[in-house]
Amino acid sequence: MEKILKKHYKLVILAIMTFFITVSVLNAKNDSATFDEVAHIPAGYSYIEKQDMRLNPEHPPLLKDLIGLPLAFLDLKFDTTQKFWTGEGFGRIWDDGQWAAGKHLLYEAGNNPDQILFWARMPIVILSVILGLFLFMWGKEIAGTLGGLFVLVLYAFDPNILGHNHYVTTDIGIASFLTFTFYYFLKFIKNPTWKNVIIGGFFLGLVNLVKFSSLMAYPILGLVLLIYPLVKKVSHNEGAKEEKFLRAKLFFSYLGKGIVAFAVSMLVVWVLYFINTYNMPKEIVDRQINFSFPLDDPNPLSMTTNHALSTINSVPAFKPFAEYLLGVTMVFKRVAGGNGTYFLDNVTSKASTIYFPVVFLIKETIPFLALIFFSLFLTFGQILKASQKAWEEKSVKKSFQKFLQTGLMQYALFGFIILYAYLSITGNLNIGLRHLFPIMPLAYLLVTKKVFDFLRRKHSVTKHQLHVILGTLIIWIILIPVFSYPGYVSYFNESVGGSKGGYHYVTDSNTDWGQDLKRLKNFLDQNPQITKINVDYFGGGNPEYYLGDKYISGWDSKRPIEKGWYAISANSLQISIFDKVNKTPENNYAWTNKFKPVTMIGNSILIYYVPTDQAN
Repeated sequence: MEKILKKHYKLVILAIMTFFITVSVLNAKNDSATFDEVAHIPAGYSYIEKQDMRLNPEHPPLLKDLIGLPLAFLDLKFDTTQKFWTGEGFGRIWDDGQWAAGKHLLYEAGNNPDQILFWARMPIVILSVILGLFLFMWGKEIAGTLGGLFVLVLYAFDPNILGHNHYVTTDIGIASFLTFTFYYFLKFIKNPTWKNVIIGGFFLGLVNLVKFSSLMAYPILGLVLLIYPLVKKVSHNEGAKEEKFLRAKLFFSYLGKGIVAFAVSMLVVWVLYFINTYNMPKEIVDRQINFSFPLDDPNPLSMTTNHALSTINSVPAFKPFAEYLLGVTMVFKRVAGGNGTYFLDNVTSKASTIYFPVVFLIKETIPFLALIFFSLFLTFGQILKASQKAWEEKSVKKSFQKFLQTGLMQYALFGFIILYAYLSITGNLNIGLRHLFPIMPLAYLLVTKKVFDFLRRKHSVTKHQLHVILGTLIIWIILIPVFSYPGYVSYFNESVGGSKGGYHYVTDSNTDWGQDLKRLKNFLDQNPQITKINVDYFGGGNPEYYLGDKYISGWDSKRPIEKGWYAISANSLQISIFDKVNKTPENNYAWTNKFKPVTMIGNSILIYYVPTDQAN
């Protein structure tokens, strides 16, 4: 089997990616607009058409530019005399206006929203395909051809990746470009030619243009840059003094080239921000600064930030950096503020330290979790064994130095995973597993490395048994998205009973992001006896547009509860019932507990029927 896979690996890749692309394109076509897409899509279109970043500056422009390119060919109607563009009547252009702009572009200006959604999503799908092929390439380098195929399977059949790889958001983008950046920056570290320095700096700039959380990579890459020349092998033919001189020279060479790489990255950032703010008036940037960091804010940091950004913006050549730094500071402010969400029978804007660990354990597939725990167990065992041996031989320093020399990729990727996970767990923004996507490709790579290193070391007697176990896990991994199609956003593993009941544990983009509105329409079309339905929908779609005269606006405090049909988004339901501060049984959805849902649409919209004798 190994020989067949190695010989025909291209056909295997073709088969994997055919499945991956097919389900991605189908979901791009069939999923309704998710909550965040309403803000991202008009931003991307306006960046390309207007070279103005007034919409959604809390995210960098690269992905917006990519999704805006196909939209530029659709001859869309987009009225920039409206208040969402001029800022009149909106407290914050970047906040309130971007949502109004999305509703206008998609549903109010006479455009075809399904056409816009599909073509805006295609660049993200293409990027996700590129990431998959890139992971195969990297996996092949570190674990051979079979290792490359294995890491591709982990990625391409992860239902969480398939759930978000076709949405106009930053999640797949940051996962992709962080992976590219780590690969090329580590390549520069291993072989510091000027070509690799420039390429490493170029990708460092690109990842800055995708999402500001990419800044978390800087401490890890910086440490690698500073530590590696101190442990890298130098000539042993020299004396101790000469070796120290050579190592100092090597250190400063790395440091200088690292500074050049950083300068290249900032040049890349400036160029793209310059293009995207070319027609953006200075006054608009000032207005964004003043709204985001008002001078009358009692927090002195707000005033300091305002003055610093305003000073930078006052120099025309620095306007791109003013907009970039505004986005960075806005994100830090938002993360500190939190986001109201439902999690384990509780609704709060305060983060829980167990949120990401619990969500990861119930939403990732069990076979992948098993591989992670196996890899961690194996790694810790190897560390303990090596430490004990080094201690006995009194060669701790030498052994540690050798590990840093040979394990550059592993400790860099693992270091970033630990840092990113720690900051996510201790941060104040609990709105979805998708926020862990930046570390997922790196986890696939590390698991692959550990698994195949382990297989190579085992005796031939046990090899067959290990291959059977691994083959079983691979088949399990592949079957999960086959049988859970198309409900990938709402996927939950068997530890909580599967996807149907996932909303009892956590909602928002883990379960219900608005993706199933078109499927609700299909349900109504198949049930013509339902002529009217009360809809409380959470997401970026427009129920009135899709459901027509069957649609009745619904909300949790609507009284009396009348006879008829109700469609309630899982997110709206859980937040209403478990918000103990603002809601009571008199104005929440507690009344739904008396009824068993007739059905669920895509595991995210619950359908209820209230008969005459139980209406009130």
